Formats: sequence, structure tokens, C-alpha cells
Amino acid sequence: MSQSIYERLNVRVLGSMGPPLILAHGFGSEQRAWRHQVAAFKDRYQIILFDHMGCGRSDFNAYSAERYGSIHAYAEDVLELCEELDVHDGILVGHSVSGMAGLLAAVAEPGRFQKLVFVKASPRYLNDEGYVGGFEQHQLDALYDAMSTQFHAWATGFAQQVMNTPDMPELAQEFARTLSSMRPDIALATARFIFESDLRAELPRLKIPTLVLQSGGDIAVPDEVGLYLAQNIPLAQLARIDAAGHLPHLSAPRAVNQALEDFLSHRAPRASQAVSVLESLKPRSGGVGEHLN
Repeated sequence: MSQSIYERLNVRVLGSMGPPLILAHGFGSEQRAWRHQVAAFKDRYQIILFDHMGCGRSDFNAYSAERYGSIHAYAEDVLELCEELDVHDGILVGHSVSGMAGLLAAVAEPGRFQKLVFVKASPRYLNDEGYVGGFEQHQLDALYDAMSTQFHAWATGFAQQVMNTPDMPELAQEFARTLSSMRPDIALATARFIFESDLRAELPRLKIPTLVLQSGGDIAVPDEVGLYLAQNIPLAQLARIDAAGHLPHLSAPRAVNQALEDFLSHRAPRASQAVSVLESLKPRSGGVGEHLN
């Protein structure tokens, strides 16, 4: 008898009122990272939480390197979860890699979703001609080397740099704990397929209203990436929030919750959130290579 999706991914469903709201965490994180959003929306939505394979309290024994070799596997898990819970016209909020998993799921079965929200998502992390992704291949190679030789030390440093909240060190410590709790072999394999993915060609196929949330100070997802998503997804809108780092739902929950509230209530982004194309195209200084290992 095959193991259920509930057991494999530690699924939790909170409440039964309102539309389904699926909160999907990013690499090295876990469902508890959404606690501020759960508190804000649980009375009006059916909250669906889970841990991606290899993260949190997912069943590591169910991990298969053959199956989990691309973001498509994450999308398949999302769709299996939707089927099990009979989700139609749901809302998926995807952080980082989960944004692209949500995109693939929505392209494959659009009836499952009415809206998507991308929190610091990226279709490609590697720079390319005419495209700023944030990384060069040699930087990723150094990252993989650090992960394979000194995983826990790497996780501590990486968490600090990715979180980028020196005034709230407890957040970096929390992310370091969840990142370190991954099996090193799963973490390395997952990092490889995430950082070397390229889903740019899929963006125009998404025909569902999508909110792209962007904030500054993120070594993993430069501001240019948020603009690229908004320009290449037909029904996307871009909102810039006042936050730093790659996990704004933890570091600036009020700003994230307000942007979600506006989007889900069919309100336009507030003046402080709206991003003009000209402003977004301004060059920003600072590289990422020195921060990766």
C-alpha cells in the first residue's frame, strides 16, 4: 500500500471556511515559516500547509533521487495534494522554488487555482545574455563544494546571508536550524536542480492572475528577476514591499500580509508597494559571489 501524501509531506489543514489557501515554503524552510500568514488568514480561508520532500517533518525515507530531480516533482506533489483535498479555485502562495512549482502546477491543471502569489520566486538563477539571474556558474560550483564538505557550517553562514536581517539574528538562526535539519545529500541534490533550473519559457503559458512580491537586499533573487516575471506572465502584477532578504514573510510579515490582503481582495497595490518600470530598471550595485561560501 502506497504512502499517502499526508504522511509523505506532513500535510496540515486548518479550518474549513473560505477558499483553499495553500502556503508552500522554499528550499531549506518548512511550513512553520508561514505562521504569521496563518494567524492573519486562518479565519477566512482554509489553510493548507505541508513540508516539501526532504524538508521539515516530511518522510525522508520516501525520498527518491530519481523522482526528485527537478522542480516538476514539486509541482506533481502540489497537484497530488490538490487532488487528495479536492482543491479547485485555490490560491497558492509559493516562496522561492515553490513559486515555480506553483507555476508548473497551474499550467498543467489551471482549474485547481484562481490566483498565484510568488514570494521571491525566480525562473532562472544563472545569469544569461540579456538576463540577470544573480549567479555565475563558478559561484554555484563553490556553493555546492561548501555544501558537500562542510554542510552545517555552510548552512549557518548561508542562512545569515540569505535572511539578511542582522537586527533580528533569531530569524537567521531559525533558518539555519531548518536548513541544517535536511539530509545533506538531499539538500545538495535539491540545490543543484533549483539553482540550475530554467523555466523562463513557461512564464507566458501561465494564464492565472499572479502577484509577484519583490523586496530588496536579496542575494538569491535580484530585483531584476521580479520585474522579469511581471513582464513575462500575462496576468501578473508586481508589488515591491519594504523588506530585506529572501524570506520577507518572516522578516516583514505585516508588509507581506498587507500585499496579500490587497491582492486577494482585488485591490490594486498600495502606493508604497507599486513599482514603476522605470524605477525597477535602475541598475543596482552589489554582487553576490562573495556571499555564497
